[in-house]
Parts: sequence; C-alpha cells; structure tokens
Amino acid sequence: MSQLSLDVVVIGSGPAGQQAAIHATKAGKRVAVVERERHLGGACVHTGTIPSKLLRQHALRQRVSRVDLSGAPIRYLLDGAGETIAAHDAYMAAQLERNGITLLRGRASFAACAAVVDAPHELCIMHTDGSRQSVLAPRIIIASGSRPWQPGHLRVDHEHVLDSDSILSLAYLPRSLLVIGGGIIASEYAAMFAALGCKVTQADQLDQPLSFLDPELTAFYLDELRRNGGEYLPHVRATGTRFDGVSQVRTDFADGRSVETDKVLVATGRRANVDGLNLAPVGISLTEQGYVRVDENLMSTVRGVYAAGDVIGPPSLASVSMEQGSRAASHALGLLVASDPVSRLPSGVYTIPEIATVGLDEHGARRHFGGAIVGRAHFADITCGRIDGNHRGLLKLIADPAGRRVVGVQIAGEGATELVHICQLGLAADLEVDAYVDNVFNFPTMAEAYHIAARDIVRQRAPAHAAGNDPEVLAATA
Repeated sequence: MSQLSLDVVVIGSGPAGQQAAIHATKAGKRVAVVERERHLGGACVHTGTIPSKLLRQHALRQRVSRVDLSGAPIRYLLDGAGETIAAHDAYMAAQLERNGITLLRGRASFAACAAVVDAPHELCIMHTDGSRQSVLAPRIIIASGSRPWQPGHLRVDHEHVLDSDSILSLAYLPRSLLVIGGGIIASEYAAMFAALGCKVTQADQLDQPLSFLDPELTAFYLDELRRNGGEYLPHVRATGTRFDGVSQVRTDFADGRSVETDKVLVATGRRANVDGLNLAPVGISLTEQGYVRVDENLMSTVRGVYAAGDVIGPPSLASVSMEQGSRAASHALGLLVASDPVSRLPSGVYTIPEIATVGLDEHGARRHFGGAIVGRAHFADITCGRIDGNHRGLLKLIADPAGRRVVGVQIAGEGATELVHICQLGLAADLEVDAYVDNVFNFPTMAEAYHIAARDIVRQRAPAHAAGNDPEVLAATA
C-alpha cells in the first residue's frame, strides 16, 4: 500500500473544496483534492446550481413567449446543460493541474490504513480500482457537501416522488406538481415549474414559505406564485405518498386532506455527506442536525481539521461555500484572515422573479438599533423597469434610526441578485445614505432604484433636521 505525505488535503471538489485547494497551493503548499464522484464540482455543478439555473432560463423565456410546454421533454428544457457542465468540469480539472494540485479519485476515510500515531491527520483513500492509499497531512479540510434529505414515509422513488436531484431527470414536464417544503430549493422549483405552465401546489408546515426573509419579500414571492397559477398550503404536514399505478400520486396530510398530482417533489432539506468518513473515532463532532461542528475559524473539534461549505450547514450557498473554503485554508495555514464578512455576504434566491438580500432587514435593524428608516423604490417607478417590462419589484434600503448609515438592502424582482452587489460594496466601504443620493447612476438602469430609495430615506429624516436648517438635507429634498 502506497503512502503520500502532503501539507493540505481537501475532501471534495465543490465550491468550498476548490477554493480551499487553490488558496492553499497559492501559499506554496503541497495540496491534494480527494473526489469520490466521476466528475468535479460537486452538487453545485451537476445537480444543483448550474442545471437548475438553465431550467430557470427556459422558464423566463416561457413567461414571455407563452408557448405551451406541457409534456415537453425535460432534456429539451435543459438543452445545453451537458455542454455547460462538461466545459466547467474540464476547466476545473485544468485549474487543478495548472496549480500543481494532486487529484485523488476515491473515497476518503479517517479510518487508519497505516501504522501512524497521529490518526486524525491520516486519511485512507479507497480508489476506484479497489486499491488503498494512506495520505498524511497536518491540515485536512472537509468539504464533502450535502445531498437531499429523504423522509422515509414519503417514499422518494425518483420516478413519481422526486428529490431536488432527480427532479432534473424527469422525462417530461408534468401537468401538475406538488412541492413539499418551504425553503429556498422548494420555492425556487415551485416558481420555475409554475412559470413553465405546470399547476404547482407548494405545501409546508409553516405559515409562509421563505420565512427567514423580510415579510414584504415573502409576500412578493407568494403573489408571483399565484399570478403563475400556483398555490401555497400552510400549516400542513405530509404523512405519506402513494402512486395509483396509472398517472397520479396521492399525497396525504395530517389534517386529513389529500392532493393528487402527476409528480411530487420532496424538498424538505439536505443532509451532510459525512457517511463513511469515520469522523467519530478521531474526535470530530457533529451537530444535532448532523453537520460537522466548527468554530468561528471553521476548525472542527480536532485541531488541524477544518470543514467548509454545505457539510457545516446553512446557508448552503455556493458563494458562501467559496468564501468559507478560502477562509478555512487561510486559518489552517496561519495566513492573515480578513475580518468576518458574514454581515455583508449576499444571499440570492432564484425564484421567479429573483430575491436578494445583504446586511440587516427591517426587523433586524429595529431590533439591533431600536429603530430604522426604510427607503423604498418600486420597479414600476423606474424607467428601465418600464422599458424592459420589469415593473414588478421592490428595493428596500435599510438605514439606522438617524437615516445616515446604510445597514442593508432587501430586493424582490428580476435582476435582484445583480443589484444586491451595489449595497454589498457599500456596506464594505461603510457608505452613508448620502453617497447613494450624491452619486449618479446610468440612465436608464435598474440601479436608479438605489437613488430613489436613498432619497426616500432623506425625505423621512428631513423634518427633524430641517428644523435646524441643515443645508445638506434641504438641498437633497429640494
């Protein structure tokens, strides 16, 4: 059995693992990435972000063309996905090779396969040909990702009752779809299939889907779902599913009601890919939810062993995973770690239309500061929105009680995931409200929403300052 000694070993080649490996090799370290799947990139590339966004593009075009796609093959709707994924896979493989990163194909486990004293820093790699290899490294980063959680009582068979992986393998677009769950993945697919012309019913135990969002954004999502013919069932718990042997799946709920649809999507969460890693014997602890437990520096309960990305739990966003991978590698190597960027990490929900946030929402600002001033800009009032037909949307700019400091933005509407970055950079630079008023945005662009919302904040703070004849405020509100 061969033995390999390295400086850093990364388990998983998804967004977190890729960034961790690149960051470590740029620091001059000998690095290896262990990947058990045939392709690189993890769920993000093959079953999540990339293919689902391609499906979303078809849904957006469908809203404009109004072509009847009922019964259309899903492979038609995902046209180009194979080429896009293959190109990304080739790019990642070339990137690893270009940076001198060793790619180990196989399954990693902390089970010792050599007589070493420092067991937590030895990995046993079971290669695809059945051979084993011992890999030693003082720093190990677990970035093994996650997979859909499948409640046993809902009988996910990947044909009639699907999860968020197998939904993209449907042979055709169903006429009706029940989506069980109220989180990001459930809401994104509910919005997509509704826009594609499918009769969508979304059901969850909570009063509202996307309950972690600003209530105005949640209300916006529900309005758009209903406009596309969908509905949301609150306060319901699915107790079982049963295919009738012909064409329909019956889903029963605890309150006695039942729903019959062509297909059912179970999107009630994800679970960490930790099975087979043999974490417990070496002292690596998990949370109650089954994620790897880490501290503020992303170190696990064993010194020198880190974890990043979906394997440590929400928010389970590719952008956050990338940042976590870089951050874990930096701390593991004793490099300078930037100040915690959590407060300015953007969140994007790719419903139709999009939703995006960064910083505090209105409720969070009021709780933190004891108050807040909120500026609003409706897409219908923006010239670019009227030109593009993008008139359904809202941008909420959140300021402190004095109306001086911007502390966050909440956006609902197409293009939200791009617009959010303006506030993200503003938070990083600690810009005040007046910076959004004084700067000029191209006309016509959706970025004007910031100018409108900032002026709304200035108008709300003006009376208190006008009493003191504040010339700056008087000029801004003129």
